[in-house]
Amino acid sequence: MTENTVQELPPVNGQAAATMWADYLASRDISEDQAPHHVAESFGDHPALADELLNEILHGTKRATSSLASDYAYYGERVPQPEDHCIICNGAGEPRAILRIISVERASFFEVDEQFAAAEGEGDLSLAYWRREHEKFWRRTQKSIGREWSPEDTQAPGGELILERFEICWPEEYAG
Repeated sequence: MTENTVQELPPVNGQAAATMWADYLASRDISEDQAPHHVAESFGDHPALADELLNEILHGTKRATSSLASDYAYYGERVPQPEDHCIICNGAGEPRAILRIISVERASFFEVDEQFAAAEGEGDLSLAYWRREHEKFWRRTQKSIGREWSPEDTQAPGGELILERFEICWPEEYAG
């Protein structure tokens, strides 16, 4: 795969995600009408990256993620909020864990600090690695929807980054 090619992720297995969500709610004695907002998705933009990031969540140090605020508007999605949940899937679209969002901040690309970069749990955990890989990622994903992107775009209103911190809350063997 070339650096500028985006390989489509398969759709989420909705039935398996619904079953996992129901099992999680039952384990916490939460009724469906009291359930927090949740989404089901894979991190990354291609199956191998989704599997790599899921592995870092389940077996590594990944406890944060970042995204472009403009993507939420483009795709008509709700910006994550604290206490939201995410059913995180592997590169095949199969649900593997449920995350609870602890905090959400907005920042420019240049305001991301060493601590957040390390919390993303990728590469050597350095800010330099985070900046290099995320710039490549967002240039690639924005190009796939016909947009040019640069780190400076995150300094404009509506262009900032959404920085999320999370914890694993299901299944129990991964919850911390």
